[in-house]
Amino acid sequence: MRFAWVMKLKPGNEAIYRQKHDEIWPELVDLMKRQGVRNYSIYRYGLILFAYLERDAPPPEGQPHDPIVLRWWKMMEPYMEYNTHGTPWMEPIEEAFHID
Repeated sequence: MRFAWVMKLKPGNEAIYRQKHDEIWPELVDLMKRQGVRNYSIYRYGLILFAYLERDAPPPEGQPHDPIVLRWWKMMEPYMEYNTHGTPWMEPIEEAFHID
């Protein structure tokens, strides 16, 4: 399954956002792999982040987020636009074309 969405950086945080992802926690990568994520990319255009993810199955509905994810989100909160409940603002986007 393929998923894509956009997120947004706060102005002036482009370098720190890149640094944090260059130093991504190994336990977060391991968690994503255990959850069936096999391809995950984030691209930046100005302050707009475009995320693309491929995984074996959709995440289970209603399941709470893993504590590792929650810690990552808390660490990233100063640099990105966030929802009032402490999650990154994400807007799903529609796939308009795909070819294998």
